[in-house]
Amino acid sequence: MTPRLEIDLDAIENNTRTLTNTLTPRGIRVVGVTKGVAGSPHVAAAMMRGGAHGIADSRIDNLQALRRAGVEAPISLVRTPLLSQVSRVVELADVSFNTELTVLQALSEAALAAHMRHRVVLVAELGDLRDGIPASDLVAVARAVLRLPGLTLAGIGANLACMSGVIPGDRNMGELSELACRIELSLGVALDTVSGGNSANLGWVSATADTGRVNELRIGEAILLGTDPVRGEPLPGLSPDVMSLVGEVIEIQAKPAQPWGDRLATTAFGPAPVGSTAGIVRQAIVAIGRQDAALESISAVDGYRLLGMSSDHLALDIGAAALSVGDEVRFHIGYSSLLRAAHSRSVGTQLLSSVAALHSGPTRVPA
Repeated sequence: MTPRLEIDLDAIENNTRTLTNTLTPRGIRVVGVTKGVAGSPHVAAAMMRGGAHGIADSRIDNLQALRRAGVEAPISLVRTPLLSQVSRVVELADVSFNTELTVLQALSEAALAAHMRHRVVLVAELGDLRDGIPASDLVAVARAVLRLPGLTLAGIGANLACMSGVIPGDRNMGELSELACRIELSLGVALDTVSGGNSANLGWVSATADTGRVNELRIGEAILLGTDPVRGEPLPGLSPDVMSLVGEVIEIQAKPAQPWGDRLATTAFGPAPVGSTAGIVRQAIVAIGRQDAALESISAVDGYRLLGMSSDHLALDIGAAALSVGDEVRFHIGYSSLLRAAHSRSVGTQLLSSVAALHSGPTRVPA
C-alpha cells in the first residue's frame, strides 16, 4: 500500500548498539525514545536488542501500546503528566518526568490508590524555555517530593535544543551536575538518574573531557535517522538509511514552471512557492501531503526537484525520468516528516528486518 513508511529494524538495532558501545564507557546509559514512531513496539524491541537501558515516550497512549505489546523494558513518560491522566501514568510508566508540584501531588495520590510506588525525575530549566523547574526552586521541589507518599525521587533531568535551539555544552550540563550535587547534599539523598537530554547532547559528549554527573541520555532522532539534530548531518558510525517514505504517482503532466492568473493569494500553508525556472516542466503529482510529511524535511531519493506541497499532493519536477502513473517514489525524511508520517492514519508501515518473518508486509497501524 501507499503511502507507507518503511522502517529498517536492523538499522535501528545497529544504531542503538553503536551508541551504547560509545556511551557506556563514559558512564552514560541510552534510553530509546519512540515518540517519533508513535510508540512502535517493534522499534522499541529493536532498541532493546541494541542495548538500550529502557524506552521513553511523551504520549500516554503510546505507553499503553508498548505495554499491551508486552515490551519488556523500563518505560518512562518524558513529558510532564497531564493532571487528567495521573492514574494512567502510574499504571503505565515506571518513571515520569515532572515540573509541576500540583501534578506530583496528584501522582502521589494515584500511586497510593494503586498501592504502588512511582519514580519521578524533576526537569530543570536550563535555558531552552520549554518545560523545566527554575534552578533556584529545584531543591525545594525535590524536598516536597520526598515528603509525598507513594513517590520516589529517582533523579533530575534537562532538555535542550528542542524549542529555542539552546545547544548542550559544558556550561549548562555542568549546571545540571551541580544541581544534582546540591540536592544530594541538601537533602541527604542519592540520585540514581541525571538525565542530560536528547540526541542533541551527543556532540557535547564527544567533545567534552568531563560529562560530570550525567549518566543518561534519551535518544530518538540519532537512532531513528542517524542524524545530529544540532547540525542536521549524519552522525559518524550511524546508518542514515533507517526510514523511507514511499508515495504513489497519481498524475504526470507537462506544465508551465510558473503559475498564472490575475492574482495570487496566500495558500492555506502560507505564501505560495516561487518557481525557480521558466518554460515547461514535466511534473509528477505524488499522493503525499502536508498531513503526512513536512515540506522542509522531505526529499526524493532519486533527486527529483520538489516544486510544492498541499495537504494531499506533492509536486515534483521529474525531468525525463521514466516514471508512469502508479509508480512509486521513495523519499528521504527528516524528523518532522517522520513524526507526521508515523502518526498519520493514511500512512501504512512496512517493517524491514532480516530476522523477523512478521515484518514481511505493510499494515495501516503504527509499527
